[in-house]
Amino acid sequence: MSAGRILIIEDEPALMLGLKDAFEDQGFLVQCAADGQKGLALAVEGRADLILLDIMLPKVNGYEICRVVRSHGLDMPIIMLTARGQEEDLILGLNLGADDYVTKPFSLGELIARANAFLRRRRAPPVEAVRFGGFELNLTAHVLLRAGKEVELTSKEYGVLSYFAARIGRALTRDDILNTVWGNSLTVTPRSVDRCITTLRAKIEANPREPVFILTIRDVGYRFEVGSETS
Repeated sequence: MSAGRILIIEDEPALMLGLKDAFEDQGFLVQCAADGQKGLALAVEGRADLILLDIMLPKVNGYEICRVVRSHGLDMPIIMLTARGQEEDLILGLNLGADDYVTKPFSLGELIARANAFLRRRRAPPVEAVRFGGFELNLTAHVLLRAGKEVELTSKEYGVLSYFAARIGRALTRDDILNTVWGNSLTVTPRSVDRCITTLRAKIEANPREPVFILTIRDVGYRFEVGSETS
């Protein structure tokens, strides 16, 4: 039984070959595309469990591939392969539906670990509760507990935390969080997200200045990490 099906869309031959060999060594079935047109055609077939997607591609760029894949209702994880200094480009890709990114040059071991984590979560049944540290976020009762006692959250704090809990390990932009939790209100800005994160960290982090659950992604947004404590 294979570990999963990976689609690699990358126009650098050496990098594509290295990625293909590394994932096949881990038991994955790998498809490759060296340009965006072929990659998009393979992606919308929906057979891949996960896509590794370069941004700058001939014929069709990675943004358009990401947009079209999501417009087809396909939900496989997409990890973008980006060059350094592309923060604005990265935010665009994440807002179009990518789940995470790695910056070239990157560690193959880290990339494989991220891919495996996404695939485990995708295959797991829907969770009713997410546990992290000494906390339990009950997604059915809409309550956060610590040692069996409720932790008081504002509606926005709960909204942010439950949004994170449904997207563990994903890189999330401030705009993503803002649009989902606050909606289309004209009275809030991405700084509203930062202020909410600050108050939320004060309630769940042992040291809010060195968070272990809600991690800041510089120039992008946040990532929520909980280890394997879900149920």
